[in-house]
Amino acid sequence: MFVMRFINLIIFKNSPFSILHSPLIKATFVKNLTMIAKDTLSFLNDLKNNNNRDWFHASKKRYEKAKQNIIDVTAFLTSEIGKFDNDIQAFDPKKGLFRIARDVRFSNDKTPYKTNFGTCISSKGKNIYNYSTYYLHVDPEQSFFSSGVYMPDKDFLNLVRNAIYYDFPSFEAIVRNKDFVAKFGELAEEPEMKKLTRVPNNFDKNSPAAEYLKYKNFYVFVNISTESLTDENLFTKEVLSAAKLMKPFNDFFNHTVVENA
Repeated sequence: MFVMRFINLIIFKNSPFSILHSPLIKATFVKNLTMIAKDTLSFLNDLKNNNNRDWFHASKKRYEKAKQNIIDVTAFLTSEIGKFDNDIQAFDPKKGLFRIARDVRFSNDKTPYKTNFGTCISSKGKNIYNYSTYYLHVDPEQSFFSSGVYMPDKDFLNLVRNAIYYDFPSFEAIVRNKDFVAKFGELAEEPEMKKLTRVPNNFDKNSPAAEYLKYKNFYVFVNISTESLTDENLFTKEVLSAAKLMKPFNDFFNHTVVENA
C-alpha cells in the first residue's frame, strides 16, 4: 500500500511531489516535442544498416518512439505555423506522417523500409499532389523543410500554369522577393523531373512568365543540419522563419489557382 501511494505521488501531475514538476524532467519532455530527438536519428541510422523485417520487428519499440517524436514535433510546428497560417489550424499531425514501409512493387530496390521520416503540415494531410503544403523531411544524411506543389496531375498542373501566366505580377512578387530568394534561391528542380525545354503550347513563349511555365513541380526548400535539427532553438527558428516566407507561396497555389480555375 505504501509503495503504491509513493508511486502515485511521484508520477501524477496533480501531486506537488510529481517528477513532472522537476525542471529537468519538464525540460526533457518539452524538448522532445519541439525538436528531433537524437534517438530518432540513431534509429534511422541503424535501420539503414539493418533494413530487413526481422530487425525492424525486433526494434519496433524504438520505431514507435521515433514515430511519436515526429508526430509531436509536427503537432508543435502545426501550432506555431497556425499562428500565422489559418489554413492548417485544424490539422491532425498524425494524418501528415508518411508510412515508413516502402512500396517495392515496381522498384528494383526491394529493401522494405524507408530510412527517413516524412511529414506534411497541411489541412489536406498527405494529399500533397494537388495542393501546396509544408513538408518536413528527417534524414540523418540530409534533412530539409519545404513547401509547394509536388507531382501535380495534368489538370492541376494546367491550373497552376494558367494562374502563373494570367497573374504573373502576383507570382513574381512572391518568388522574386529578396528575402525569399535569399532563403531559397530559385524553384527546386530534380534531375529526374527537369523542367521543359520549351514553353508549353497555348502560352506565349515571349511572356515574362515563360521560364516558370516550363516547371513540372513548384516547390522550394531549405536544408536543415543535424545540429539545428536536434537543437530546440535553432530548429524552431529555422523552420518558422522559412514557413513565414513560404506562406504567400502556398497561398498563391491554394487560393489564387483555385480562384482562377
